[in-house]
Amino acid sequence: MITRIQPGARMSEAVIHGNTVYLAGQVGEPGDDVTAQTKTTLAEIDALLAQAGTDKSKILMATIWLADIADFDAMNAVWDAWVDKANPPARATSEGKLASPEYLVEIIVVAAV
Repeated sequence: MITRIQPGARMSEAVIHGNTVYLAGQVGEPGDDVTAQTKTTLAEIDALLAQAGTDKSKILMATIWLADIADFDAMNAVWDAWVDKANPPARATSEGKLASPEYLVEIIVVAAV
């Protein structure tokens, strides 16, 4: 069975298949700095995981895209305060051109349900 959370014409914000939930890339508010965008993004991830019946302690993998790798330390300061220290996921971080120049960070996660 496949369950789609907040489906749209182009994509769903999350898809549950079996015991795994896949989140679409989440972003913060355009115009905010990377710290604020990261906080907003992680709050949205928390909300989507809750809708899927899980939480950040069950994140298996996180992929983080930064518009500018110089923001790595600022993003990590927020991430480190948020991540479940007892259950840190596998993670990759890279610099890349995001969908809009106003987005500074995008985070994609896969979690167990």
